[in-house]
Amino acid sequence: MQKEAKQYTATVGGRTLTFETGKYAGQAGGAVTVRLGDSIIFAAATMSSSIREGLDFFPLTVDYEERMYAGGRIPGSFFRREGRPGADAILTARLTDRPIRPLFPKGMRNGVQVIMNSFSADEENPLDILAINAASCALAISDIPWEGPVGAVRVGRINGEFIANPTYAQMDESDLDLLVAGSADAILMVEAGADEVPEDVMVKALAFGQEALQPSVEAQRQMAADLGKEKRVVELVGLDEALKDKMKARAEAAVNDLLDAPHTKAELYQAVDDLRDSIVAEFVEADPESETIEKDAKKAFEEIYKQVVRDRILYKHIRPDGRDVDKVRPIFCEVGAIPRAHGSGLFTRGETQVLNFATLGTPRDAQELDNLTPVTKKRYIHHYNFPPYSVGEVKPLRGTSRRDIGHGNLAERALVPVIPAEEDFPYTMRLVSEVLASNGSSSMASVCGSTLSLMDAGVPISAPVTGIAMGLIKEGDEYVILTDIQGLEDHLGDMDFKVAGTQKGITALQMDIKIKGITPELMAEALEQARAGRDHILGKMMEEIAKPNPELKEHAPRITIVQVPVSKIGAVIGPGGKNIRAIQDETGAKIDIEEDGSVFIAASDGIAEAAARDRILACTETAELGRIYTGKVVRTTNFGAFVEILPGTDGMVHISQLDTQRVNTVEDIAQVGDELTVMVTDIDPNGKIRLSRQAVLEGWTAEEAREKDKPRKRSGGSNRGGRSGNRSGGGKRY
Repeated sequence: MQKEAKQYTATVGGRTLTFETGKYAGQAGGAVTVRLGDSIIFAAATMSSSIREGLDFFPLTVDYEERMYAGGRIPGSFFRREGRPGADAILTARLTDRPIRPLFPKGMRNGVQVIMNSFSADEENPLDILAINAASCALAISDIPWEGPVGAVRVGRINGEFIANPTYAQMDESDLDLLVAGSADAILMVEAGADEVPEDVMVKALAFGQEALQPSVEAQRQMAADLGKEKRVVELVGLDEALKDKMKARAEAAVNDLLDAPHTKAELYQAVDDLRDSIVAEFVEADPESETIEKDAKKAFEEIYKQVVRDRILYKHIRPDGRDVDKVRPIFCEVGAIPRAHGSGLFTRGETQVLNFATLGTPRDAQELDNLTPVTKKRYIHHYNFPPYSVGEVKPLRGTSRRDIGHGNLAERALVPVIPAEEDFPYTMRLVSEVLASNGSSSMASVCGSTLSLMDAGVPISAPVTGIAMGLIKEGDEYVILTDIQGLEDHLGDMDFKVAGTQKGITALQMDIKIKGITPELMAEALEQARAGRDHILGKMMEEIAKPNPELKEHAPRITIVQVPVSKIGAVIGPGGKNIRAIQDETGAKIDIEEDGSVFIAASDGIAEAAARDRILACTETAELGRIYTGKVVRTTNFGAFVEILPGTDGMVHISQLDTQRVNTVEDIAQVGDELTVMVTDIDPNGKIRLSRQAVLEGWTAEEAREKDKPRKRSGGSNRGGRSGNRSGGGKRY
C-alpha cells in the first residue's frame, strides 16, 4: 500500500525549496526528494547493521548517479545507458560528502551509504545544491546517528548584489559561483569559482550564504522532529584511557625530541615508524597475554603523536618543519624544459613538485559534454595525475580517481577567468599536471604550474594566477592558521583551505574541515593570510617568467580565422566534403568551420596556412567580367571546353575562342585535367559564364573580349553555354 507523501518547504532566495518523503524507497534508512522549479533530486541513506572488522576509518560512501532521462535525453554512449559517472557527477558526490562527513560520531565503524539520483532536470536550476540538501535530509530523518542537518546554497553576484540559488541564466551574468554548506551555527564546506573577486567581497558572500541556507536547515530540522526515525545505537571504537595515559607518559617526550631534529618528509615518517615500533614492542612485552595490545598500542601512539604535533603548533607555534606559521616553503620555478611541448612549467614548493604541460588545439578539439547542464562543450581543460611514486608508495594504477578529478577541476576553475576569449585566441587548451612529488597542496602547485606553462606557451592570459593551501589547528577558542600546509599538517589538522587568484582577487576557493564548522570571521582571517602567501609565490614565479611569451612555440599550431559568408559555407565544404578534404590533404592544415561562417585554419607553418587561406577564399569568390583565371578543364564537348576557374564554379570556352587560329577539335587544345588561362567575357542573367583563351593570348582588353566573343544565335538551336555557379551542393559540415 502506497504511503502518504509528506512535504516541507523552505524559501531560499525568494523561491520555494520542497522536501518530500514517504513516497519512494520505503526500505531505505531515509529517503527524500528535493525540488526547485522542475529540477528534482532523490537521495537515500542506509546504514549497515554491523561493524566492519579491521577498519580504522569510518566507511562512508556517497554516490551521485546522473540519469539522462531526467533531462529527456538518451545517453550518447555506444550502449545507450549510463556508465561510469562523468566528471560533473563525481564532483557533485564530492561536494555532498565533504559537509556531511564531519557530523558522524567519532569512532563510528558501521558502513553508511548515501545514493543520489537525478529525477528531473529543467536546465534552469543546478542539481548539485539540491543533492547536498537531499543527502542531509535523508540522513536527518533516518535511523542513522548523525549530528545534522546541513543546508546548502549557491551564491551568485550580479551588479554587486548577491543572489541565493541563481539559475543558469543568472550565473552567466554573475562574477561569482560560490557554494556554501553549513549548519545552523557554522560553515562546513566552501567551493567557489570567481572572476577575480576581492577578499572582502568573498567574506561578505560567505556570510550571505550562511544566512541564506538557514531556511533549509530549519525545514529539515522540523521534518526530522515530525517524521524522523529513532536513531540506532551503534558501537563506537575508542581507546582505553588508561592505555592512552601510559602511552603519553612513555612517548610524549620522545616524540618532541624527534620533531626537534631537522628532517625531510621521508626521514620524519621513517623515524616516527621506528619510534612507534620500539615503544609498541615494550607494551607487548609488558602484556604478552593480551590479543589486542599491539593493535591498541599502535593506535594509542598515533593519538599521542597527533596531539603532540597539534600542541606544538597551537601553543608554541612550532611547525613540524620548523617554519613560522605564515611562512611559505622554498620555491623553484622553470619554464620551457620540455622541447616538444607547446608549453611547460615546473613548480616546486618544498617537497611538492608538479610538472605542467600545455597543449594547444583547434576548436574541433574542444571537449563535448554529455550531461544535464546547458553547457555542451569547453575549450579549456585541466587534467591532474597523482601517481603513487609521488608519495613514495607502490600501488596499482586504477585510472582516474575522484580525487584526481576534484583537484583537476579546482585548478581549472582557478585559471578559467584569465583565459583569453575565443575570438582573441581561437585555441582549445588542455593542461595536464603531473604530480612528481607531493608533501602537501599539489592542487595549488598545479595552479602555479599551469600559469607557468600557459605563459611559456604564449597564451595571452590576462594575469598570472597563484594558489596556496591554508591549514587550521583549533582547540576550543584557541586556534592557529597555517600558511602553505604540508602533508602532516593536513592529516593532523582541522582544515584544508585552498585559495587561488590574481593580484586583483580570488578566482577559486575550496574548504574542507574535520570539525563541526568555522565562522566567517575566521575564514576572513585565513583569506587575508592566504593573500600574503600568494603574493610571495607570485614574486618567485615572476622571476622566472614575467609575462606570456610573445610568440607560440615552434611545434604549436598557428590558427587563423577567416570569415566567409554563410551562403558560401557549402562552397568551402564542397559536395560530400570534397573541397575541404582536398584543401586539408594538399596543404596539411586542419580546418574547422562554424555555423556563423568562421573558418579556423590551423597549420604548423606560415606557408601551409597561407595556402589553405587562399584556397578557402577562392571558394567564396564570384567570377568577375574581364578577369583572367587559371583553371582546370573538367569536361570537353565538340563545341568547347568547360574550365573550373573557381572551386565549384566553371565556365565554357567556345571552340572558336580556344586559340588565335582555327581549331579543328577541342581536344587539340584542351583535354580533361589540363590547365588553361582564360578571361571571363560574359556572365548571363542565369549565371552562365563564357570564357576566352584567345583573349588572353592576344592581349585583348575586357571590352574587346566581350565584343569579339558575343554568343552567336543559331537557327533551330540555342546557345549551350557552360555550367556555372556553386556545384558544392548543400551545407553539410565536417
